[in-house]
Amino acid sequence: MAEFNEKEFNKAFDQEADKVQAQANAKILFAMIGDVNSGKSSTINQITGDEVARVGARPGETVQIDFYQYTDDITFVDTPGLDDINNKNSRETMKFFKEADIILFFLNAAGTVFSEGEKKSFELIRKQNKDILFVLNKIDAAEDIPALVKYIKLHTDNKYKVIPISSKTGENIDKLRSEILDILEKKHKDIKFAKTIQAKYPIAKKWILSASASATAIGAAPVPGSDFIPLTAIQVGLMIKLAALYDKPLSKKRAKELIIATITGNIGKTMFRQVVKFVPGAGSIAGGSIAGGMTLALGYAVRYAYENDLELNVSTLKSLYKMYR
Repeated sequence: MAEFNEKEFNKAFDQEADKVQAQANAKILFAMIGDVNSGKSSTINQITGDEVARVGARPGETVQIDFYQYTDDITFVDTPGLDDINNKNSRETMKFFKEADIILFFLNAAGTVFSEGEKKSFELIRKQNKDILFVLNKIDAAEDIPALVKYIKLHTDNKYKVIPISSKTGENIDKLRSEILDILEKKHKDIKFAKTIQAKYPIAKKWILSASASATAIGAAPVPGSDFIPLTAIQVGLMIKLAALYDKPLSKKRAKELIIATITGNIGKTMFRQVVKFVPGAGSIAGGSIAGGMTLALGYAVRYAYENDLELNVSTLKSLYKMYR
């Protein structure tokens, strides 16, 4: 089994903690465009798990621009169409598309999907900002959704994600939220947004599975011992992100104890015995499975402890690991 390297652990912990702290003052702007009946308000509420649009929008610089203030730092802007770029309102609206972190382009699956006016607006918007997600809403009231998705992609050069959802039933909201977080991660704002969302389990699961996949790849490295440093960074980063998501304190001392128990303690040894039992002599396959499995068990155990208000220590971790073994 791997040997614990305190210097590398401290480095990884400080770096990951700094990444979370750096997002504390981040501002996030969502620009939304779509017909008045495309379900923008209900989708906002589904994404956040809160009634952001409960009292209606606050009028902005023009009568057609509305603001939904989710938190002090997170704003959803409901913008008018851009049928006429020479229109004063359209020119005012363009600045929001240019400055937005993400543009949610709403289409009504139960209506005329991607009309000529919507295509024109899209062409104007993507010249300013390419971080566009197409939200194909009201799939509960439409048929042949795959054909609609294919049509949208065909007319957008297959360069943009199209997420079919139902803001009425909540179908595929997790998928839309996941795509939003992927874009925000590139802007180092994903944790800021994730912390405010009510439904935390799907986010935690996304992060855990991603970390496990990365750990599996690293654990399959052919050079003995070459996996410890990057594996530590992945597992420490996962714990810190989960602690931030659930707003739970995680000291460096406690994180160190959990990492030692996972990588060099009984958890790691048990995982090793289980893997080689089924794939004896598998070499890098076993190594990758062990690293991925340990990271998966660690992530789910931490998530379970936070969601059930359990004290997160080595004893709790070991008992929870048995649940996921």
